[in-house]
Amino acid sequence: MLDDMAMRGLHEDTQRNYIMFVRSFAAFLSRSPETATAEDVRRFQIHQADSGVQPPTINGSVSALRFLFTVTLDRPDLSRRLVLVRYAQKLPTVLNVEEVGRLLEAARGPKYRAALGVAYGAGLRVSEVVGLKTGDVDSTRMLIRVEQGKGRKDRNAMLSPQLLELLRQWWREGRRRGVML
Repeated sequence: MLDDMAMRGLHEDTQRNYIMFVRSFAAFLSRSPETATAEDVRRFQIHQADSGVQPPTINGSVSALRFLFTVTLDRPDLSRRLVLVRYAQKLPTVLNVEEVGRLLEAARGPKYRAALGVAYGAGLRVSEVVGLKTGDVDSTRMLIRVEQGKGRKDRNAMLSPQLLELLRQWWREGRRRGVML
């Protein structure tokens, strides 16, 4: 399974999660997943639901087991038995201007204020904020270039004038301290 995942270019975190889910299934069975039956798959999903496992986690195990059965074990008959759990996805809480201001003021310094500002203001993930370079900020087009974000995809995020000013403040402070090259 590790070779199959590596060949298909699955991210390390995805590989680790898939292995964790397959181990969980094997522990439930008390034997190798190669010997699993359709009834075993059904019982495992009922066990997960009865144990209070949350829908996103159940769906993660479905993805992992589908990969195992379809790709590694060449048993697509079992992968068809796996059921994704539907659940209501709630919209995130949107902060008002005052709350965003308080959040940014609570940051320990200009570096953290800039990081929080980019994450909230441009909608970047933590890993995307950490990977940003000075050249990724395009102030003429008011865009932030995100390279190799989630799913190893490149994308552009909008850059507001306030966020640009916040980034410029950090850039000046970083240059003064000698930490911004």
